[in-house]
Amino acid sequence: MEKARAKVIVEGRVQGVFFRAHTQEEAYLLGLKGWVKNRRDGRVEAVFEGDKEKIERMIQWCHRGPAGARVTGVQITWEEYQGEFDDFSITY
Repeated sequence: MEKARAKVIVEGRVQGVFFRAHTQEEAYLLGLKGWVKNRRDGRVEAVFEGDKEKIERMIQWCHRGPAGARVTGVQITWEEYQGEFDDFSITY
């Protein structure tokens, strides 16, 4: 499978609804590595590394998010795979 890396910024009501915790859970289920964090501007930012197909599935999930979230936009930037992560973490 093709390895890939994507930086994703999710807009809408995505803070205060456990978006980061659910993102971490979904990433673990898909075997992805990287991180997720809240941004000061109210959006959530994440970096996903792993199989491109699984990252695409993760991005589809980001368009919905967990119950309670209301996603209004998702920005995706595909980057060169770096393999720098050991797991998927919530950062602050």
